[in-house]
Amino acid sequence: MRLKGLTGGLEPFITRASVGTVFNAKVEEKMANHKSAEKRIRQTASRTEVNGARRSRIRTFIKKVEAAIATGDKVAAVSAFKAAEPEMMRGAQLGVVHKNTMSRKLSRLSTAITRIGA
Repeated sequence: MRLKGLTGGLEPFITRASVGTVFNAKVEEKMANHKSAEKRIRQTASRTEVNGARRSRIRTFIKKVEAAIATGDKVAAVSAFKAAEPEMMRGAQLGVVHKNTMSRKLSRLSTAITRIGA
């Protein structure tokens, strides 16, 4: 059965089974036909949750360093940077974010901290 009016012009392409993905809700039916595929779905869901939490934690650490830099407090900035660096590189090592992205962010934060005193 096709839905009308809810999809913003995508009516011909969306069926009742796929509405959950469009509106970012959970869909009850599974696509998997094998036990191993069902297990992969469960593993992916739990891994996505863990990765999201780690990414959020990294962002929080970065915000703390940037806030300390913005206030001009070099001691607080260095302290926040020392706490953030291992968490950021751990995220890169585990594949949550790209290694080069974290290296670039660390480099820019370090440079910003160095400029505080100058």
